[in-house]
Amino acid sequence: MDLATPALMPRKKKPKLVHVTSSFYRYEVKFKGIVLYLLERKMGTSRRNFLMELGRKRGFQIENELRDSVTHIVAENNTGIEVLEWLQSAKLTMTNAYQILDISWFTECMGAGYPIQVECRHRLQVQEDCSASFNPSASSSCVHVSPYACQRLTPLQDINRIFTDSLDILAENYEFWENKGPMVSFRRSSSVLKSLQSPIGSINDLEGLPLIGVEMKYIIEEILEEGKCCRVLEVVNSEHYKAFKVFTSIFGVGVKTAEKWFRMGLRTIEDIKYRNDLRLTSMQKHGLLYYEDIASYVSKMEADAVEHLVKNIICEFVPDAIVTITGGFRRGKAVGHDVDLLITCPRIGVEKNILHNTINVLKQQGRLLFHDIIESTFDDTKRPSRSVDALDHYQKSFIILKLLKKEVKAENRGNGWTKPEDTDLRDWKAVRVDLVITPHEQYAFALLGWTGSPQFERDLRRYATHEKKMMLDNHALYDKTKQIFLRARTEEDIFAHLGLDYVAPMDRNA
Repeated sequence: MDLATPALMPRKKKPKLVHVTSSFYRYEVKFKGIVLYLLERKMGTSRRNFLMELGRKRGFQIENELRDSVTHIVAENNTGIEVLEWLQSAKLTMTNAYQILDISWFTECMGAGYPIQVECRHRLQVQEDCSASFNPSASSSCVHVSPYACQRLTPLQDINRIFTDSLDILAENYEFWENKGPMVSFRRSSSVLKSLQSPIGSINDLEGLPLIGVEMKYIIEEILEEGKCCRVLEVVNSEHYKAFKVFTSIFGVGVKTAEKWFRMGLRTIEDIKYRNDLRLTSMQKHGLLYYEDIASYVSKMEADAVEHLVKNIICEFVPDAIVTITGGFRRGKAVGHDVDLLITCPRIGVEKNILHNTINVLKQQGRLLFHDIIESTFDDTKRPSRSVDALDHYQKSFIILKLLKKEVKAENRGNGWTKPEDTDLRDWKAVRVDLVITPHEQYAFALLGWTGSPQFERDLRRYATHEKKMMLDNHALYDKTKQIFLRARTEEDIFAHLGLDYVAPMDRNA
């Protein structure tokens, strides 16, 4: 055939199409069964091509045209109804159970490096339920269990612990490998199961629950059938996991230091203690010195004794000071790893001298085995942090406190007191204590943030950002639409600003 014939002239336009589609063949498809189609309408050709290339580099299968194989339609600046109307006007088949999703799902997948669980907030509504799928039989039960922990009651008793313990171990392992995406997914899945009021008895009980991905279902199904998960057993018995568990239990040691030590061939506490070439910080040295005490549990009675001791010292020079136990003890836990005390005073500015005065008294009493003071870095002109895991800017001190055994109520002394054998001859125990100082006008935000649980706080901040266009941290709540800071005297005020039902501390064990 003559290549110069007019019938073949459109070939001149094909290089652009070949360039766009060729990336599909250059990159390995890592995630089978998920096929994306990015809607060009309102997105634009250039941006669409860029996003498709990016997705394919990440291992996603992305089609140029809407085919029967497509499972997820991603749109930008479109409503679900607009997408539906476009499909109908284009006379495209609607026999497939497409999920119609906002671009936010795609960008979060790109950040995570893998397909994240589709939540109700990602779906563009084309029906009254949150399914947004053409499949009329699709379950809408996700409306019964919120994807946000701040909209669920999670009591201390976990009736699905056989599953949540396994998911938590895998999440922790991903954290040790600094793989944030899967870590977050496993923690969210575990959090959902912890909130359920009935135990999981079959895989069908997971139907319609948010944030329970395919990978999590396989794990749960294996536990249902075998009573254990081989993958979890492999993790807990692995050299890497066991070493990181030990290293990160040392006061002052994080994941990066643990990784450094592991690469050096260190595996145990003894390996650390007998290495003279390690440049340990003062905090780490004291963490090793009192490791047996600090690694053991702190009982609620011991925590109460610490609170009583610190409160008596502070009230000597600030009688109207407010000292509150936060963390797991405020959520009803009987044991913990440390004692967090939040301290404030109703009189403006008085709180600024409390920490240094308290430290001085503890020194005079011979109570301080170690302390590190961090001064406030708060700037009241700045908006709350965008990061859900950002540290706050309060003045605080991290302490190893010498707690006398006689200070713990005698009738409770044998109940929950956990100590190593070599401390039997001592009349004291080393206890980790955090003292946090907050101005009274920020007290409600600090109390909410320091009470936890961490997953509850993460979801509370995500909810504020994604659902209310607000920014929340341990210092303030900022309304981005009104461009104002919202005041709160109590935790209830903060929940009210967010349009949420108040969740008591006992139900925040997410």
